Amino acid sequence: HNASADWAKALIDNSAKPSGALVYGGHGRMPPDQFDALKAELEGMYSGAANAGRPLLLEGGLDWRPMSLSPAEMDFLQARHGAAREIALALGVPPMLIGIPGDNTYSNYKEANLAFWRMTVLPLVQKMAAALSAWLDVPFGAEVEVRADIDRVPALSAERDALWARLEGASFATGEEKRKLAGLQP
Repeated sequence: HNASADWAKALIDNSAKPSGALVYGGHGRMPPDQFDALKAELEGMYSGAANAGRPLLLEGGLDWRPMSLSPAEMDFLQARHGAAREIALALGVPPMLIGIPGDNTYSNYKEANLAFWRMTVLPLVQKMAAALSAWLDVPFGAEVEVRADIDRVPALSAERDALWARLEGASFATGEEKRKLAGLQP
């Protein structure tokens, strides 16, 4: 992903295309001293933002041949989105939560956010709470239980509201049974 960002920046720095090639039209190869002098002149006078668009002055059998990339080669943005999507999926983050274009409707976003909390965040929080509980047992000399208060997670409020509505409508259950089903203490 970082390499594609560097590649994209280099393309933008170079007008999003390889500018071209200098072709030596003399017989054989250009002498090494002339080649080195030409290379130094190109780097000093024709590279960088300050020299953008500066015309070349050619002599001694040199010919300028402009070059360009095909649209498929220029599709670096799609490649970056693909890399970001793979990184997000590897970390358990739905790609639409990091702003990758696609089918980002509000409904899909809500579902992705809920899935992120249920499938990524809460399992990590529960693992951390279990490890912290085990670690605190020794200093306290007793069994310690650390739990996450998921009722305070705004992303899960719709699930919580649905549970409360179902429990409220369960006329066959006692108040204590409803508390137990809701995960509350008696």
